[in-house]
Amino acid sequence: MKILAVFGRNAYGDPARGEGYEHANILPDLRVIAGGGEVRLFDSWNRSAYADFAALNVALVREVAAFQPDVIFFVLMSYEIWLETFEIIAAKSPAVLINWGTDDSWKYAQMTRYVAPLVDLHITTDLATARRAEARGDAHIALSQWAASSEKLRPPIASAACDYDVSFVGACYGNRPAWVAALTDRGIKVTCFGKGWDGGVVSSADIARIVQRSRISLNFSDSGLQFAGGRIQRSRQIKARTFEVPGAGGFVLTEPAEGLARYFDLETELATYATADDLASKIGFYLSHPAERDAMAQRAHARVAREHTYRARLPALFDLAMRNAAARRSRKDWALAPSALDGAIKRHAVGPVLKAVSTGLMGLSRVAFGPIVGPKAARRLVHEASWRLSGARTYRAAGLPGRMFYGDR
Repeated sequence: MKILAVFGRNAYGDPARGEGYEHANILPDLRVIAGGGEVRLFDSWNRSAYADFAALNVALVREVAAFQPDVIFFVLMSYEIWLETFEIIAAKSPAVLINWGTDDSWKYAQMTRYVAPLVDLHITTDLATARRAEARGDAHIALSQWAASSEKLRPPIASAACDYDVSFVGACYGNRPAWVAALTDRGIKVTCFGKGWDGGVVSSADIARIVQRSRISLNFSDSGLQFAGGRIQRSRQIKARTFEVPGAGGFVLTEPAEGLARYFDLETELATYATADDLASKIGFYLSHPAERDAMAQRAHARVAREHTYRARLPALFDLAMRNAAARRSRKDWALAPSALDGAIKRHAVGPVLKAVSTGLMGLSRVAFGPIVGPKAARRLVHEASWRLSGARTYRAAGLPGRMFYGDR
């Protein structure tokens, strides 16, 4: 089997943020699943390699046409791959299209609902999204979950041999600083690594070492703010870290999230917390009861190694995608060429008026929010307005966010 992986080599396409999760954890298991066939990466998050999104999409179509993969495995960051590109590949090739959906707890409403109908299988980690699909009789959306890389499984070590009492590995954003500050106020030191923390960005190999040598690894399940039930509220989702930590031999103390009990026994394998006081209390308990901590780490690791690796999860999903493709599409030959995107490229053109608007908005945002936050604020404003007002057009070649912003992630 030949597989083309379409996602980033680096986290968010930024080399300064280190190796991307998908590259470090999913790609190695795709090579195993390929069964001796070739697996290639198309780095769709690396904007420095292309002049604009038009060039990126043309390069992808050219790569698909040249490689002729059996399966294309997408992980989308935002609007980098046009809907037209999905449509053209599906219409002019026999390749099976799979999209791994991250953050569907909030991303389904704004993006996934437009992408999912165009692929043979959309894999969601969000239980609510899967339930809605099931109610519609939608067989091309399947529920699965994050996992650990089978290549990175490491046995737990005893609490007494660990270097850190409490650690966290992940970017500093959202409510994470508040959690860490609450623990600091209660006299508990948390050693943090990742963008924005004192420990800085660490390699994927160092992540595995840190969690294995931590008595407790924290996991925060917040997925940001959502508008639901007539009010703005925080939501939670199962994070990849929930599987990555025990897979690498660590002990995870996590916020609960809907559906977590489907994957772990929350009494004997994972420990959860609800409030800052509860978290502090449980940290104290597991630091002072190393035997209980070690036993839970061993059980969680065994569960992950047995059931929760990408090598265990993906083959059945690939089979489902292939059955869906056979039922939905009949093309057996390759008729794919980059010229099929010519019309989309014309619609992606940026005229002087739009360029002036983009430049002006970016300038105002930099003045208002500073040189780092400013570009993000401008891009967020346009994207939020676009998907609400323009729907699917946002993710087509003519979509305003992709035409206005390219270099600024």
